[in-house]
This record gives sequence, C-alpha cells and structure tokens, in this order.
Amino acid sequence: MTGPAGDRAHRDTQRTGPLAGVRVVELAGIGPSPFAAMLLADLGADVIRIDRPGGATLPVPLDPEADVLRRGRPSVLLDLKHPDGLAAALSLVEQADVLVEGYRPGVAERIGLGPDACLARNPALVYGRMTGWGQDGPLARAAGHDIGYIAITGALHAIGRAGGPPQVPVNLVGDFGGGALYLVVGVLAALLESRTSGRGQVVDAAIVDGTAHLSALVVSLVSAGLWSDQRGTNLLDSGAPFYDVYETSDGGWMAVGPLEPAFYAEFLRLLGVGDGAPDRLDPRQWPALRALLAETFRARTRDEWVAVFEGTDACVEPVLSYAEAPAHPHLAARGTYVEHHGVVQPAPAPRFSRTPAALSTPPSAIGADTRAALSAWGIDADALIASGVAAQP
Repeated sequence: MTGPAGDRAHRDTQRTGPLAGVRVVELAGIGPSPFAAMLLADLGADVIRIDRPGGATLPVPLDPEADVLRRGRPSVLLDLKHPDGLAAALSLVEQADVLVEGYRPGVAERIGLGPDACLARNPALVYGRMTGWGQDGPLARAAGHDIGYIAITGALHAIGRAGGPPQVPVNLVGDFGGGALYLVVGVLAALLESRTSGRGQVVDAAIVDGTAHLSALVVSLVSAGLWSDQRGTNLLDSGAPFYDVYETSDGGWMAVGPLEPAFYAEFLRLLGVGDGAPDRLDPRQWPALRALLAETFRARTRDEWVAVFEGTDACVEPVLSYAEAPAHPHLAARGTYVEHHGVVQPAPAPRFSRTPAALSTPPSAIGADTRAALSAWGIDADALIASGVAAQP
C-alpha cells in the first residue's frame, strides 16, 4: 500500500486472509455498515470500531457480545464531541487504509470526521460511506429502512405470489446485498486503485443504487418483454410450477427448481408422475401441473422426499430454517456454519486457496477493548480514559 498507512511498518501479524495488513477505522453504526466491517475483518483486515456514548443501537435488545456482526474487531468507546476524542479518532485515521461510516449525510462532517477532514490528514485514505438513499438526492437526509429502499427500486414489487401483496424478503436484498456488499466491493476497488495513484477517494454506497444494480437481469427481461410486472407470473418468481415450493405431509416444504429439460425429466421420474404430467411448455397447463405437484408432495414427509431426491440432478432441496441449516450434510462438510466461542454462525466467505480467511475474536461489549486497541494503534489510552474522553467499562 502507498500513503501514510502503507508506509507504517507495524501490522497485526496475528491475522490471516488476503486483507492482512490493511487497517480499517469503523465509525460504529447498525445494519449494513457493521456487516461490511465484519466482512473486511473476516478477510484479515485489522479493524478498530469506534463506539460513541449513546450511539445507535439495534431496534431489538441484542446483547453486543452476542451480535455476530461485531465479531473480529475491538470496540473503543470514545467521545467524539470532545476535542481530545476527535483528535484521537483523527490519529487513527492517519494510520488507516480505509474508513467505514454509516451515518446520515452530513453527520460525519458535523463531528469533524467527514471526508475533507480525514483526507486532509491521510490523502491515501479510502473513505467508505454507507447510506440507504445516498449522499445526494431529494431523500438523502430522510430516515429510512431496507423495506423502503427496495420498494422504490422495483425489487419489492417483484417479490410475492400472483394476486397477492409484495412479500418482504427479510433485509438481505437491500441492507446486506445492495448495501454492505457494494460498499465492500467499492472499498476494495478504491483500495486497489490507490496502490498505483497514492490517492484515496470517497466511496458512496447507497442501498438504492446497489439494489437497482442487483436487478440488472430482471430489468433486461422486462425491457425485452420477457418478464411481466405482475408478480408471481414469471419463470423465477413462483409463476412457473416447476420453480416453486411445495408443502409436505408433515408441514415441511420442498424447493423445486428443475429448469433444464434433462433435470425436469429426472424430477418427474423421481416424483413418480412420469408421462402423466401436463406439458410445462404450455403456460395454460401450469395450473393443472401445479395442482398435480402439490398433491404429490403432500403424500410424504419432508424427510421422505429428501431421501428420494438427495444426490440427484432433479434440483429439489428441503427448505430449512436457520436453526436447521448448520446440520445439513453439505453445509456441515464444507464448514459453512461454524461454532465460534460458543455461538453457531456463518463462516467467513468466500474462500481463498493461499490466504485463507479465519474467524478471530468474538463480538466485544461496547468499549471493552478501549485501552488495548488504542494502545496497539499508538494512542495514549490511559490519558484519554483518565480524562473521561475514552471509557473502559
């Protein structure tokens, strides 16, 4: 790395992963910005999280030490409204390669940690900004949540059953898909560019932008007249009976998706309906085909159907809950979920052949690492704690 952060000799030698040696300052937020910081830490970055007294908290009573999104980095409790607290934060920024913040537009500037102030101290800094609406536009300073962001992009309208209302898809599409992952992609792209230019820049990651970008294929199909705006009537939105979920006799569900002819033929054979199935190429026969599939799946339990389809090319899998998923044989064999410090959680992804990512520290209580983390970055933590600017609970 070039610039002030890249010239520093000291790095966290305990970390592995392709981002080992990259230093990140995280201004604590909720939702997508801590997920992005967690992902960077999973990939080996040395991330320090700055929590503020009375800062943002989740709308549910989740203990910070149980919040997986806080894993892999220490928590420093620092009063950024105090001049000494701001000075300490800027000292961290001087040593960092990346800063991540998830405030509303203008908030970071008001506390003295906006892009201009930070880039003045560290011209090579990549300044990553995570918002729902973006840094500009009529809604930029309005409150919002995932459901609203995906609503105006068209994504929410497309999800749901025919004749029914749009269905809220948890907050994976907006907050974490269109938001956090695009922030990480942007930060890494800017970090790569800074290696040759020696200059940092601001990454404006808006959930509305990322969600729209995720919709590229569907938008293409709509433009070509191959996708209807009537939800639940298309190939991949439960409109096609051979791409849907079916209830089993014990109240479980099976996910069915044999799109290709060979896979579909295998599916019909194993299902036991053979040549008696209505023609799937004729949409007029889809209601009859759906009724046949529904009736057939209701004849056995979920586990019985798993035994029928397991290991075949029929493209049929059980619909598992989050509690059940870690025990699935494939996920267990790959270690997709791991138990870390007593908590079952997703393992780092993706995987690397030469610089494997690994879990490091468990989630920290707010401010639990103030003294050790600030000291590791060369900040006089004891003086800040003695003056009340920093806290070590």
